[in-house]
Amino acid sequence: MKFLARTPEGRPLLGDDDGFVPLAAAAPELERVRDALPRAAAGTLPDVDAAPAQRIDPESVQFGPPLSQFGKLWGIGLNYAEHAGDLDEQRPDEPASFMKSANTVAGPGGPIRLPPVEQSDGVTAEAELAVLIGRECRNVAEETVDDVVAGYLPVIDMTAEDILQRNPRFLTRAKSFDSFLVVGPTIAVPEEPLTLEDLTVRTIVDDEVAAENEIRNMLFPPREIVSFHSEVMTLRPGDLFSTGTPGAEPIEPGNQVRATVETIGAVDAPVVR
Repeated sequence: MKFLARTPEGRPLLGDDDGFVPLAAAAPELERVRDALPRAAAGTLPDVDAAPAQRIDPESVQFGPPLSQFGKLWGIGLNYAEHAGDLDEQRPDEPASFMKSANTVAGPGGPIRLPPVEQSDGVTAEAELAVLIGRECRNVAEETVDDVVAGYLPVIDMTAEDILQRNPRFLTRAKSFDSFLVVGPTIAVPEEPLTLEDLTVRTIVDDEVAAENEIRNMLFPPREIVSFHSEVMTLRPGDLFSTGTPGAEPIEPGNQVRATVETIGAVDAPVVR
């Protein structure tokens, strides 16, 4: 596995399990992580060993958001049958997708900022696997989706459930408060296609596992989600799909939320108001 990342100051990094080097040291022509996304999708990122730079231990690196700006932010609701049942919702026949606004993105460490209680006093946090697009594409067959995906990252998605329960048409507002999408610190770039179905997603609050499930139990797997939406619109590098959560957990100021996706990584954020 290779990793693309940025420091809090925006310095782009390339890494593997043993450490990180400046992206420009490995590939001088790549000035930004965004520039590397097409090569990540094509499987042609340089090797970290080839960079004339000393590796930085992963434990010593401070990370900012992996991209300075993402593109379209898609979310998929009710994508695990068990979660839909918990919410007393009918299982959808097609991906129940929605979009989030750009202001929702917060880097690793957040924090997750709850809105004033007079706006919402019922926010939940949800761990999800996110898929990042690396190449412009349209009408992509499911079996070729890996050719357009740059990589994967864990995210924490938030919902103001009390707003949503008043009216399902309020979904965009319920999902779009500032900091309501905390993105993981690194983009995991597989060197070979991943068997995503074997991976487990966990929502953890204050070190307690609130929900977990395997990706194999999604109603619409990640590759199907990308293919489906590529038939709706052109997808471009930096577009992100949050593929659904195994379960949401109510959060309050003082909580610590963690999303883990097996093999891909983890992201943490404290909750404040």
